[in-house]
Amino acid sequence: MTTTDAAVRVEQLTRVYQTGRSRVDALAGVDVGFGRGTFTAVMGPSGSGKSTLLQTAAGLDRPTSGRVLVGDTDLTRLSETRRTELRRTRIGFVFQAFNLIGALTVEENIVLPLRLAAVRPDRDWLARVVERVGLADRLHHRPAALSGGQQQRVAIARALATRPEVIFCDEPTGALDSHTAAEVLTLLRAVVDEHGLTVVMVTHDPVAASYADRVLVLADGRIVGDLPQLGAARIAEHLASLDRRAAR
Repeated sequence: MTTTDAAVRVEQLTRVYQTGRSRVDALAGVDVGFGRGTFTAVMGPSGSGKSTLLQTAAGLDRPTSGRVLVGDTDLTRLSETRRTELRRTRIGFVFQAFNLIGALTVEENIVLPLRLAAVRPDRDWLARVVERVGLADRLHHRPAALSGGQQQRVAIARALATRPEVIFCDEPTGALDSHTAAEVLTLLRAVVDEHGLTVVMVTHDPVAASYADRVLVLADGRIVGDLPQLGAARIAEHLASLDRRAAR
């Protein structure tokens, strides 16, 4: 995959954490691209580096070495202020904990990234987003009045508000029941298929990963599997085989 084909690309990415005399190589030379208009699930055992990969690729954390490219922009060369500006306009985020502001209405939460970036809302686009996530009759409610699934749909709408090039999701269905999780994953799938956006999702759940086009598997800070969609059962088998090898 060339740089121009990728919404995001990381090159020889390393991230080292040092605590006293202890050194942890959370990422060890990761080189991977996430194509435009694709849905990638990132999986691996606890401590494999999957959340670190998401955080560094999204510009939330600086790598120890290597490069992160969003389109043709090298995040590792930007100041903290410029990285923040880029995240507000070109990157969307969806987290397990929703991270909505309780004092704001649904509509105010959705447009918050635009307000922070001092960007005038595209009302036609926002209307499409609100309709797509099924929140047209909830815009004046506050998060406490919504179910968990509805709150996560608000978070997805907020991520879409700026028409970002990529949306990073960290365990977006981890706090949801299976039925509600399926609704949220179907929505993320539609974001890719209908709007051509790029979604990168960290998950531990093979069923959630089965909604993606591609499954990236990490272990010990390295990519150990880059798989086409295999279905939930075969994804689970692949992860189990990694666990068995690690236990030897």
